[in-house]
Amino acid sequence: MGPTRLVASCDTPKFSAPSRRVAAVPNTCYLGRTPQEPSRSSKYHGSSSSPCLRSRAGMGEAKDAEVYEEDLVDYDEEVENAVDGAAANPSVDVVKKGYVGIHSSGFRDFLLKPELLRAIQDCGFEHPSEVQHECIPQAILGMDVICQAKSGMGKTAVFVLSTLQQIDPVAGQVAALVLCHTRELAYQICNEFERFSKYLSETKVAVFYGGVHIKKHKDLLKNECPHIVVGTPGRILALARDKDLSLKNVRHFILDECDKMLDSLDMRRDVQEIFKMTPHDKQVMMFSATLSKEIRPVCKKFMQDPMEIYVDDEAKLTLHGLVQHYIKLSEAEKNRKLNDLLDALDFNQIVIFVKSVGRASELNRLLCECNFPAICIHSGMTQEERLTRYKNFKEGHKRILVATDLVGRGIDIERVNIVINYDMPDSADTYLHRVGRAGRFGTKGLAITFVASASDSDVLNQVQERFEVDIKELPEQIDTSTYMPS
Repeated sequence: MGPTRLVASCDTPKFSAPSRRVAAVPNTCYLGRTPQEPSRSSKYHGSSSSPCLRSRAGMGEAKDAEVYEEDLVDYDEEVENAVDGAAANPSVDVVKKGYVGIHSSGFRDFLLKPELLRAIQDCGFEHPSEVQHECIPQAILGMDVICQAKSGMGKTAVFVLSTLQQIDPVAGQVAALVLCHTRELAYQICNEFERFSKYLSETKVAVFYGGVHIKKHKDLLKNECPHIVVGTPGRILALARDKDLSLKNVRHFILDECDKMLDSLDMRRDVQEIFKMTPHDKQVMMFSATLSKEIRPVCKKFMQDPMEIYVDDEAKLTLHGLVQHYIKLSEAEKNRKLNDLLDALDFNQIVIFVKSVGRASELNRLLCECNFPAICIHSGMTQEERLTRYKNFKEGHKRILVATDLVGRGIDIERVNIVINYDMPDSADTYLHRVGRAGRFGTKGLAITFVASASDSDVLNQVQERFEVDIKELPEQIDTSTYMPS
């Protein structure tokens, strides 16, 4: 284990006004600022009262007049000046104390619509996460955004709230398009839009994906055209080609799990064709927990002067509350060990990942025969059955989910606190996304990985090296308090 690398600081762009296309310097930010650095959002909410910006301006003026004696400005004097300035200009917010911590501000500071704030309050959210704090102020101004942040930190809420804030619904016009790589994720994102738009009665949201008869979707578009469309690329492209879905009024184009969509050449081709059907002047936002240096230039080809948020220190991508262990065993020992773990561990809900459809079905059958409350989801099922099973698990009717990587990305089920990699994932990226189903939004969680071959060991070593995490062998006894919420 090498020493933890320091993360580059966030260069605050010098915007003269909240105009979308004005960016004199690259809008690149690296999450994990030092406490002394000002929040990006301060430049939109009282920028002239920011201690950092004001002290620089004041020092510059003093240098011109040759009346100052030292570079450091007295802090108390700055606060007084800020209050005086605010009195002269009531529209300017005053920074009365030192630099505000990431979690000390509320969603009200983003100046969102009252209907959105009410919905946020209903959901029980009080303070934005770091990624929400960084992104939302810029996104609601229409800036293009590329955002990388760890799993479970509320990336979905960034584009949901930003889109709802900006949309003025016009009957019969699709204003926002959200694309993602799986049907379950599309369904989940649609639910989030519905949850946050509950008091925006005029805003309609609909989800479109394969496995449902296309005529049903065509009828919906004809009779009740939504303002926000969420879907998978294949179905969206089919509807757009048939002229049933008009994209000429789209103002917001969003890709969730963008690296997964743009890595696959087939899916990238579909995304590009859909993109070309939308207007040139629109906001483009892309999100993922894993954004390699190779995929970033591909993302930027879809954008103009984007605000870029990356986590270049990959050690910061691991979840703080997530305890990670491995078990070395043979393939033949996996079933017995899994049974022992399910008997021994306390859990709310658990996801067990396998590498194929056949193994998912077979393992689920074995667990059910052993009277475990298990259910499985994989691509071999009809869409209706997949959705029914997803709802059953999300609503807590079943406590154990056996799944392929179909639910390895983006799926958010808040009760899940344990992930078991019954089969080792094929890459470090996939590992990160899988274990990110537990320990979401800073909560506790446990990830256990079965290591049954030399290639499994190689992947585990890659995970430890890339994310600078020390994954130890599972001890005989594990303290429940380390992975169960108190």
